[in-house]
Amino acid sequence: MNTPASKSLPHIAGIGLRAPHYLEVLEQRPALGWVEVHSENFFGGGAPLHTLLQVAQHYPVSLHGVGMGLASPDPLDAGHLRELRRLCDTVDPASVSEHLCWNTAGGIAINDLLPFPYTRDALSHVSERVRQVQDVLGRRILIENLSYYVAFRESEMREEEFLSELVARTGCGILFDVNNLFVNAVNLGVDAQAFIHGIPAEAVGEYHLAGPSLMDGCLVDTHSARVFDEAWALYEDALQHIGKRPTLIEWDVEIPALSVIQDEARKAQLRMDAL
Repeated sequence: MNTPASKSLPHIAGIGLRAPHYLEVLEQRPALGWVEVHSENFFGGGAPLHTLLQVAQHYPVSLHGVGMGLASPDPLDAGHLRELRRLCDTVDPASVSEHLCWNTAGGIAINDLLPFPYTRDALSHVSERVRQVQDVLGRRILIENLSYYVAFRESEMREEEFLSELVARTGCGILFDVNNLFVNAVNLGVDAQAFIHGIPAEAVGEYHLAGPSLMDGCLVDTHSARVFDEAWALYEDALQHIGKRPTLIEWDVEIPALSVIQDEARKAQLRMDAL
């Protein structure tokens, strides 16, 4: 089963909502457009879920997963899937997304989003798991392109080709993380324009923007700064080729005042409005 969500995100800018800003958002209800949260932070219910349900009364909500490990060799975690289904049923989010990565092997979980070779075997494996997730949730999910720091000789296709075929096989959508593409282009020489023009525009359901850190000459996807000018330029290219989509500003480390994140969201909105 792969049905559309009962809601959809507006094609405007939103922010990643994090715990330091919960109270301010609930008390002041600032103009945020929409909000995205990490799904796993609300598994098990309790006070966090109560807060999210209050937020959902005032803003469209997107659930963004960081723990599914769609490319992991281990079987999908049935408990994780049950919790995600329960959360979706409770919150009725406008969008649900996951990363194109692996994070478990041999029963050992790694708290990271790890890359893998883009092979035909991996495509079949990930496709089956995306279908499983969509069947359990009863809805289409978006899959996010990854930031990575190594390239694999074993890869048989580029990331955009892998994602395009994944969409064709499963009916999933794409969460286009512009900052991840920027990081990969700088660190590994990935052809950013080939990616933008290589993914099916109609499958893109959301953009992500964030700021990386420079460490030992390498860009690291820390979500700890304002969006770099080069990433804004790639976003503008994506808007021209793919079109307007819900656009999220992420900030997960050294989280600043909410007004700073809102300022970044306004920059994204201005670029959308200029089309």
